[in-house]
Amino acid sequence: MAKYILLMNWTEQGFKAIKESGNRYEAAQELARQCGCTMGDTYMTLGQYDQVTIMDAPTDEAIALFDLRVAALGNVRLVTMRAFDVEEYRRITSSV
Repeated sequence: MAKYILLMNWTEQGFKAIKESGNRYEAAQELARQCGCTMGDTYMTLGQYDQVTIMDAPTDEAIALFDLRVAALGNVRLVTMRAFDVEEYRRITSSV
């Protein structure tokens, strides 16, 4: 599975219900499973983004589906980046 890094910011709606964010986390895990993805570590962060989550997904389409379903709930905005592990990085850069 491919690895993705999700950078999230709470929306105004998300901030208004911030006390429920723990429950939203479990709901997001279930939504990830429904999309064929797996949520890894999640962190609340300081700085430009409010949260960072590491995810595994079988395809770009699966992570895109997850992103769209989460965004449609209105609590967060997401930036999703494909991440390459060391072996993938070496394979890619060896062709340069």
